[in-house]
Amino acid sequence: MLLHHALWRVGDPPAALPSTRLASEQLLEDMIVREPRLLSGDWMLIGRQEITAHGGRIDLLAIAPDGSLVLIELKRDRTPREIVAQALDYASWVAGLTAERIVQIYGRFSGGRSLEADFQQRFGSALDEDALNQAHQIVIVAAELDASTERIVAYLNERDLAINVLFFQVFEHAGQQLISRVWMIDPGETQATAVATASAAQGEKEPWNGEFYVSFGTGERRSWDDARRYGYISAGGGAWYTRTLKLLSPGDRVWVNIPRTGYVGVGIVEEAVQPASSFKVLTDQGEALALDVLTHGAVYRGQADDEERAEQFVRVKWLSAVPASQAFNEVGLFGNQNTVCQPTTPKWRHTVERLKAVFKLGQA
Repeated sequence: MLLHHALWRVGDPPAALPSTRLASEQLLEDMIVREPRLLSGDWMLIGRQEITAHGGRIDLLAIAPDGSLVLIELKRDRTPREIVAQALDYASWVAGLTAERIVQIYGRFSGGRSLEADFQQRFGSALDEDALNQAHQIVIVAAELDASTERIVAYLNERDLAINVLFFQVFEHAGQQLISRVWMIDPGETQATAVATASAAQGEKEPWNGEFYVSFGTGERRSWDDARRYGYISAGGGAWYTRTLKLLSPGDRVWVNIPRTGYVGVGIVEEAVQPASSFKVLTDQGEALALDVLTHGAVYRGQADDEERAEQFVRVKWLSAVPASQAFNEVGLFGNQNTVCQPTTPKWRHTVERLKAVFKLGQA
């Protein structure tokens, strides 16, 4: 799967922009630190050129909204297969980082700022120490891969190791350099893999039971009462929150949890994900755009043209759904901040068994 980038100047005739290269990997790293969205708008950088206990040096380290870590290795040119072995070696060190060590790393990177405070400001939620570094993924940033490296990355992904490649290409135009980028694998798949395999390091992995977990965040952006009434789940505010909705297909069963509240519903997916701009709900007066009906419709309308932050909806037929005041919660139930995931831990199997009894689904 060799990916080719090309940029063309619009005109008569159109003209292809010549490709070029950056002066150094240092320049690429500096640009990402200055503007992290060049890499991803989903993460917060927490470390740079961090020396591992094995003597290696990690280019960049980031944290995701669920407290998982992202190890980032940068290569300006074609990437040899040795970079994968190097990244795996670094990942073995990252996997063992404690909360205290992560706070220290961020302190060095940020000039002494508080990781907890900056995480809250960046993602709008508190940093859960228990969830911190429960999963991680590897991202290689490179202009291109050699064939053997590509095969290795694909092989590791097929075996549920969360590793991805972000390809970039530099072009020359009017005396300036322009950068394009594309992912080798859908970032949502890598995100889901990181979640599904998080418990493997603790020896708790088992085959996925086919039941999807859904985290439904309420508050200023969405209403569970609306979701119950009109039959949907939704997410928004950034690609990290919305991209896992793509994992759902018609016929899938979902168990919905409101964080810090409890499980409130189980249903069957009826349609694939849709943006707020086109999603309709059935009212007493007939079909209407969700933007015109829902409690937070004005918020969704204001962000409908923002591809990154727009609310995304999945239609669900509820088998059972209760108000948030009747949510079911107890010690030992599975929880996660990812909007959708396919847990592969015995805790998820236990959770589904308990929920089937609570929501009176029998063993269906």
